[in-house]
Amino acid sequence: MESLQGQVAIVTGAARGIGLGIATVLRGEGADVVVADLDERGAQTAAAQLSGTGEHALGIGVDVTARAETDRMAAETLSRFGRIDILAANAGIFPHIPLADLQVADLDQIMAVNVRGALLAIQACLPSMTKQGYGRIVLTSSITGSVVGQPGYAHYGATKAAMLGLMRSAALEVASAGITINAILPGNVQTPGFAGLGPEHTRRMLAAIPLGRFADPEDVGWAVRFLASREARYITGQTLIVDGGQVLPESAD
Repeated sequence: MESLQGQVAIVTGAARGIGLGIATVLRGEGADVVVADLDERGAQTAAAQLSGTGEHALGIGVDVTARAETDRMAAETLSRFGRIDILAANAGIFPHIPLADLQVADLDQIMAVNVRGALLAIQACLPSMTKQGYGRIVLTSSITGSVVGQPGYAHYGATKAAMLGLMRSAALEVASAGITINAILPGNVQTPGFAGLGPEHTRRMLAAIPLGRFADPEDVGWAVRFLASREARYITGQTLIVDGGQVLPESAD
């Protein structure tokens, strides 16, 4: 597969977890990487880990729910690296809230981060990608909401399904500009946030995975790397499940 040398990637929500795994893979494959995260200090720390000299990685504090912030993210990327080739719109939140306790404010917040955040990031990067006639956009959706359900995550599942509707229609609009938009659907990924869900949740989820282990963030990163490649030029508006076979069994036995 062709190296990503000379390409520039923005990864949102990349200070830790899946986003950092994506950024790590893309940087390892040669891309210059912008680590964008609400946690500015965390973003800068992650960027320093990816490029000790600071030449190939930039950490930016960004609130993806605000258009001015995502526009600034794109502007700073162009100022530093001169182009935007890849956007991994990964920023997201996943609070556990039972349906009976779910408030309108909870739904508004998660929709703002997970769906509006992806849309604003796409819009911020489109002018540069359109001008150069090339772009790869990869959204981080989930098997939850898109394929399966999970108690306590109705609001989260709604956002991850909504992202796929966004992806499909947006992919049609930008195809003629040489830009593809696809989505990855991770299952259970070993991140600090996942670990905080408790041992019983961990036990149940692990038992549901045929491959017998949780994904590492880099496992998701490699899926993004493929969809962000030049070789994936004929794939757009599609989804790639990265779940260790979790959605395959007909029963729990």
